[in-house]
Amino acid sequence: MFTLLEAGAAAAGTSIWMLVGYVVIIGLLFYFMAVRPQKKQKQQQDALISSLEVGDSILTTSGFYGVVIDVMDEVIVVEFGNNKNCRIPMKKTAVVEVEKAAKEDSEDK
Repeated sequence: MFTLLEAGAAAAGTSIWMLVGYVVIIGLLFYFMAVRPQKKQKQQQDALISSLEVGDSILTTSGFYGVVIDVMDEVIVVEFGNNKNCRIPMKKTAVVEVEKAAKEDSEDK
């Protein structure tokens, strides 16, 4: 004899698996739309920071353009403006864009 109680238990079993399936699908969507692009952007930022050299022109997160004067472990010294008096130490993470300095040796030859 097939009762309503047995039918309810069977329906509950399939709904639990459907719920688990939805959670997995939403988790995968979250990973591919949020976590993965953020990791890729972080790797690009790390590569940009590690390529900093003296003489490079940079753009900071605050919108200032400057030239790198000194590079240390976590800090760089940046010169802003033409008067050579405005040298500010700042964290490397404040750099948004880097334009490499032109090599004078290759231009002379």
